[in-house]
Amino acid sequence: MRVPPESSEQFNEMLDPHRREGIVNAAVEITARLQQKGIEASSDEDPALLADLLSAVERFEAAVINRGGDLFVNSPTSAEPQNPQFVVPLRVADETFEGYVRRVNEAAVALEGL
Repeated sequence: MRVPPESSEQFNEMLDPHRREGIVNAAVEITARLQQKGIEASSDEDPALLADLLSAVERFEAAVINRGGDLFVNSPTSAEPQNPQFVVPLRVADETFEGYVRRVNEAAVALEGL
């Protein structure tokens, strides 16, 4: 018998009454880490998507480093990046969060394939 996701979540909360608090705290922490990297994000987003975005950004950054890029001078807040290709893409106004995560991952794959 398969348990509906909402029932499963309720069951998990019964087992761990602090679960929701932990999820909220994780979202706040991930948002802060993204903001330190120059990525605009809100802890109001789905925590799983925030985690996916952080993973995508870290993958992108690893690809930049592997290509000899400097994250400090190629950050989203850099006025004149050394190599614009090494700057993590910014989210555009009408882009879904899922679409943004996908685009950052695609940019990482492109750098990995250079």
